[in-house]
Amino acid sequence: MRTTVSVRQQDVQKKWILIDAENLILGRLAAYVANRLRGKHLPSYTPHVDCGDNVIIINAEKIHLTGNKLEDKKFYWHTGYAGGIKERAIGQILSGKYPERVVSKAVERMVPRGPLGRRIMSNLKVYAGSDHPHTGQQPTVIDFASLNQKNIKRSN
Repeated sequence: MRTTVSVRQQDVQKKWILIDAENLILGRLAAYVANRLRGKHLPSYTPHVDCGDNVIIINAEKIHLTGNKLEDKKFYWHTGYAGGIKERAIGQILSGKYPERVVSKAVERMVPRGPLGRRIMSNLKVYAGSDHPHTGQQPTVIDFASLNQKNIKRSN
């Protein structure tokens, strides 16, 4: 007779993985990273425990979006004042000072909200350039582009 395994937080073995986001499609990368952060790729997945991996994403400024999303997709926020709704196109954010926020926001919207989601998001490290301070953790490099031909931006 089989029993269901429920992992405790102290029994979780977290791995470090590294993904190069150059020429990758944003939505496909975000869905993959959200599943790795949650731990849904593991046979011992437990919904109420942070059992996923630590993920490092480099070259976030070189990510691609399909269609006209660079101009059409907007991020909204409110200042707190009357009439204070603001918007910025995703293309402006990618060419701005913090392009890594596009990737982290895409992943953040795919993990659950609440205390567990906030703890899961602390396991995500996104960097605009190709260097990162996590070489001491010896992350495993995952070639996300080779998993599916649709993951990478093809030149027309």
